[in-house]
Amino acid sequence: MNELHIQIISRELSLKPQHVKAVAALLDEGATVPFISRYRKEATGTMDEVGVAGVRDRLVELAELDKRREAILSSLLERDLLTDDLKQAIAQAKDKARLEDIYLPHRPKRRTRATMAKERGLEPLANLLFSQKGVNPKCEAERFVNPDKDVPDVDSALAGARDIIAENISESPKARAAMRALFVKRGRFVSKVAKGKEDTGATYRDWFDWDEPLARIPGHRALAMFRGENEKLLKLSLRPLEEEATGLMRRSILKGDGTDSREVGLALDDCYKRLLGPSMENEVRAEVKKRADAEAIGVFAANLRELLLAAPLGQKRVLALDPGFRTGAKLTVLDAQGALKEYTTIFPTGSKRQQSEASETLRTLCSQYAVEAIAIGNGTAGRETETFVRELNLSIPAVLVNEAGASIYSASEIARREFPDLDLTVRGSASIGRRLMDPLAELVKIDPKSIGVGQYQHDVDQTDLKKSLDDVVERCVNSVGVDVNTASRELLASVSGLGPVLAENIVAYRDEHGPFTSRRELLKVKRLGPKAFEQAAGFLRVNGKEVLDGSAVHPERYALVKQMAKDAGCSVADLITDQTARERVTIDKYISEEVGLPTLRDIMDELTKPGRDPRAEFSAFSFTEGVNDIKDLHEGMKLPGIVTNVTKFGAFVDIGVHRDGLVHISQLADKFVRDPSEVVAAGREVEVTVIGVDEKRGRINLSMKNNRGA
Repeated sequence: MNELHIQIISRELSLKPQHVKAVAALLDEGATVPFISRYRKEATGTMDEVGVAGVRDRLVELAELDKRREAILSSLLERDLLTDDLKQAIAQAKDKARLEDIYLPHRPKRRTRATMAKERGLEPLANLLFSQKGVNPKCEAERFVNPDKDVPDVDSALAGARDIIAENISESPKARAAMRALFVKRGRFVSKVAKGKEDTGATYRDWFDWDEPLARIPGHRALAMFRGENEKLLKLSLRPLEEEATGLMRRSILKGDGTDSREVGLALDDCYKRLLGPSMENEVRAEVKKRADAEAIGVFAANLRELLLAAPLGQKRVLALDPGFRTGAKLTVLDAQGALKEYTTIFPTGSKRQQSEASETLRTLCSQYAVEAIAIGNGTAGRETETFVRELNLSIPAVLVNEAGASIYSASEIARREFPDLDLTVRGSASIGRRLMDPLAELVKIDPKSIGVGQYQHDVDQTDLKKSLDDVVERCVNSVGVDVNTASRELLASVSGLGPVLAENIVAYRDEHGPFTSRRELLKVKRLGPKAFEQAAGFLRVNGKEVLDGSAVHPERYALVKQMAKDAGCSVADLITDQTARERVTIDKYISEEVGLPTLRDIMDELTKPGRDPRAEFSAFSFTEGVNDIKDLHEGMKLPGIVTNVTKFGAFVDIGVHRDGLVHISQLADKFVRDPSEVVAAGREVEVTVIGVDEKRGRINLSMKNNRGA
């Protein structure tokens, strides 16, 4: 454990050093973020999952910085370039930019104009001119004219000297730091349409002539323009005004107005245009991209979390429909555990005869299987199918389900394993039904990027995106908890301490030996040892003889709970069912070196409602009848809708017309909104007003002003 890293993180994140140190130690021992935040609150100062993950990520960054530091020291040592001053400067570098600035002059490089000038013996002339002692450049340059060294005249000698000066300045840590600060503070994000791309680049028309401060550009706008540049439709510049940059260099380097200073001035201009300007622009681009990526990934992660934690219908018998006009609606019937009982195809939007047959089929299957809810995919023909079902008056709730990603699941290895003999469309229908029953359990089977709640997900750093979304899935799964006897491999794989291999082994054990009867039985699973058990047990639920196995109380605290029950003169079961029994427990009495008030309060909360599901209660949602297409809309209509995606510039809302409408950030509330996530969240029911319809472009503008989220 690196004590310096602990101090840095403590200072940066405003955390106590002992808490950061505890998180670092637990991570080193193999503990997961959910386990640390849920079961080691005393050690971490009740740090939540976001805080623990922040410490984890910063530890990784600092370790990578140290790794780069060591590589640089090794390189310098091998080439006999490492001086005491250089070693000290490298050791004190606090970030990668500073570290690379120090190393740049000593980095092995290809032959440049400056290195070739040095080979021609012009470095002494460059040093003399740069000292700006008032010498006559042409007179001094005459001494370096040597045709044998490819210096045929005074002008070529001076040009070579200027090349050396330009490169030396561009590699100066001090000059780079000053220029970097100027770029960050005064840089402009300028976008122009590429020559001849006015028509083909119409999508990016808003940015054909754009100019705004680099420091203030929102991430989503930067990503949009970066995409336009990648498609060769826009030309971008991320620099301050040239006169500001060269002025800064002249003020800090030029010592007068002599002829030698003028030579240095020419070198400065060349340095900025050819070397330092492009280098700084590349750095700034990378930083703006990193910042924009972080913003987009954060929005994606927040949307994904809301979707994963959407209210579940629960274990109900469901009839699911994956609608379609030409091919009909694929129908599946699922039992309360999500097992497929029957499937067929109906044509609720076909001819009268087909509609009659569809009606009869639906009535028969709903009666035969005592169906408790009907799930309808919200894609093509979704609203029409929903209308058809509602008009049957089956007295069964019919719910439109977001089917984003269902087709990806249908063609996946997971779907082939679950339904090996079924057509892709049948698999999709079953997935829609299961998604209604338990969104979390079904959505973990799909790559989060396919769920459709992100912006620019293909433009951001894919490694960072995957890491962030994996964290979200893990947090959601563990916050809800998992029934070890019904969970899929994919759901189990996201449980703290397990992963794909142990998840597969749990399912194999379950298939061979039947349902688990206790948490301790998990230790019989192949390769599931004490450490994995410690990390996972509290998040797995088993309905057996031990009542605490169905709760979030960790097995390491069972003895403590039993002591509480004994002291209260009752059983553990009584503590769960009898509030008066719980009131007899004075938790302060059980504080120890290992267990503090945070854990004791968690235990009492869990005894009050064992295995509680943090998700909201399910309620059926209905779109406005008769509004099924963009043609049905007109300005002023007030409609119920569901938020499908939240971005930094607003929220997209499904109002049941096959195209989401946009509520711009300026239309989210009657007050100023800095961040849309303050007002709305993915999956939230809202009421909106139509304020604009563009049928030709398929755009719908909505407002939530004077409306309230449902």
